[in-house]
Amino acid sequence: MPSLTAPAPARAAYLVWAAALAVYVVAVTGRTSLGVAGLQAAERFDISATTLSLFSVVQLAVYAAAQVPVGVLLDRIGSRTVLAAGALLLAAGQVMLAVVDTLPLALAARVLVGAGDATAFVSVLRLVPAWFPARRVPLLNQVTGLVGATGQILSAVPFMALLLAAGWTTAFTSLAALGVLLGTLAAVVVRDRPARERDSVQPVGTGPEVPPAAVAVPPRTRVPMRAVLREPGTWLGFFTHFVGLFPANTFTLLWGVPFLTAGQGLTPVAASTLLTVAALSGIVVGPVTGELTARHPLRRSWLVAGAVAATILGWASVLAASTPRPVWQLALLVVLLTVSATASNVGFDFARTFVPPARLGTATGLVNVGGFVASLISIYLVGLVLDLVRPDGDYVLDDFRLALSTQALVWAVGLTGFVLARRATRRRMAARGVVVPPVRDVVARILAERRDRS
Repeated sequence: MPSLTAPAPARAAYLVWAAALAVYVVAVTGRTSLGVAGLQAAERFDISATTLSLFSVVQLAVYAAAQVPVGVLLDRIGSRTVLAAGALLLAAGQVMLAVVDTLPLALAARVLVGAGDATAFVSVLRLVPAWFPARRVPLLNQVTGLVGATGQILSAVPFMALLLAAGWTTAFTSLAALGVLLGTLAAVVVRDRPARERDSVQPVGTGPEVPPAAVAVPPRTRVPMRAVLREPGTWLGFFTHFVGLFPANTFTLLWGVPFLTAGQGLTPVAASTLLTVAALSGIVVGPVTGELTARHPLRRSWLVAGAVAATILGWASVLAASTPRPVWQLALLVVLLTVSATASNVGFDFARTFVPPARLGTATGLVNVGGFVASLISIYLVGLVLDLVRPDGDYVLDDFRLALSTQALVWAVGLTGFVLARRATRRRMAARGVVVPPVRDVVARILAERRDRS
């Protein structure tokens, strides 16, 4: 029987991962492209803020609705086929968006973009445990997220420059061509698992938080959804992603640039630079979060709670002021948004460690639904409030202060679900013999050990 723990050859593993990552990068570029082209889109299609937000809402709704079906497909046919097909869907949507000039057709194009985008991230996450040792998976999942975030840089800098210099059609057609190129690369290079492990999977679990769930399973085994839905760890992952991702998506996908330019008085170039800062900060935050997740698997939920709390405080400090904030404070805000988005990826680690491998694609897709459902609700609420308070679209800072405060409603729902799912997960762990000591007991033990050493 093949080994379940031996890693794949490093060169082959990284080649497969890199090819899949390239597709994810172009998917993020396509996803965030409308965020930097929002003003041009409003002019091209002659639409209001609420209708503009509908572009992102439609795309995210399709993305979220596709996650579980995509996860089931991943468990049945593998990442290679799903990635390549998704890249072609994404390219078709960008071509359509490049040439149409009516709202219904533009929304249809965003449906295709959302469907293609839906395949990328979860496909890469499905590949990582198959090609790398379990101990390295949390870090590599975080690196996957931060490398994917470079797509945000591509949309904020070269794409926006091309948009301003060559126009709408050329810019979006270029994104489509890139999607076709990288989809072809994925079809040629990506393999679902090492050849010697065709009938097995990597073990799950990075520590004592859950018994290893590795089993030898034929790749096309049917995935029972009921078992995934009954696992509280799945819902802990869902609400981790829900509460962590939506602030960053609300900002980067649509409302960040309008808030920074019309609300805070920055130039478009300065606003794009801040979006780049958000992406670059992930280079530091992502690996740190991944390493902490791997080293302290029993405290992952505290990491998530801390990141969310810091982000709430960051937004509160910006929105409480009635005057534009200094650039350093806005830069700190976008860094905190990155911290929160990075912490949301811990949700996938919850899925990996509490759900058996044969159901991992399905569970990963379900977790990914959380962040994007929250994002589309938040994006729509912001646009709705802006239209109510300023129907003419001539926004001022106070309009954004009120509109962006609606994020508190989404946080309230997400944090409630997070706390309830965490309690249920802890009860399930205790039933399996894994008891998480209270933090105060851990601190007391550490202090006692230090006193003994001194």
